[in-house]
Amino acid sequence: MKILSIILSAIALGLIIFNFTKVDFNAPFKGESIIAVITIVASLCVILMMSILRISKRIEQKVKEHQ
Repeated sequence: MKILSIILSAIALGLIIFNFTKVDFNAPFKGESIIAVITIVASLCVILMMSILRISKRIEQKVKEHQ
């Protein structure tokens, strides 16, 4: 599970970098730029969710050790 979350986070980071190059900063909410912005936000959400998953698994493991 840890390896999968790291791989998904790396893919999301790659998508952020790729889509950051597609954003037209003169008009970020028009045409192709809005798609890139939406994908950047979605990728940030994936990274956040994978971080939460890793932290929750670490907490679960520590709780099982203390029982």
